[in-house]
Amino acid sequence: MGELRLEELSASTIVAVNNMSLKPGQEEFLSPVSYGIAATVVNPQTSWQRVVLDGDDVVGFISGNFDPDFPQEHFRSVLWRINVDADDQGRGVGRFAVEGLLGEARERGMSHVNVIYEAGEGGPQAFFHRVGFEPVGETEYGEVIAETRL
Repeated sequence: MGELRLEELSASTIVAVNNMSLKPGQEEFLSPVSYGIAATVVNPQTSWQRVVLDGDDVVGFISGNFDPDFPQEHFRSVLWRINVDADDQGRGVGRFAVEGLLGEARERGMSHVNVIYEAGEGGPQAFFHRVGFEPVGETEYGEVIAETRL
């Protein structure tokens, strides 16, 4: 693994993000990447989207939103999406991406970051726990709301 870096999502990286592969069973826990990318168009001031590059290769994608005025507290500072290409999972790419998002949250004056996910075998809960998120509630749809304090 080379040196990882975060770059803003761009026209030159979006195709690679859309073509990232998942491990079997992971697709049931993710909506299509295009849903997450659309958030930038809707909320350009509050949306934060980055690709993780290893050299010239896109190996991950992370999306967050920082809106201190959002009516629902758990959506004010939130990690919306994280994808790491199947071949690159387990190498620290996801942790690197989350650390970048948490740094951005600190710079924007946020006190915490939430993540909302569906629990289940093969789901993301173990990863989110490893990077510091702890369950604090659930949505009206039964999804887990987890939080890390900054």
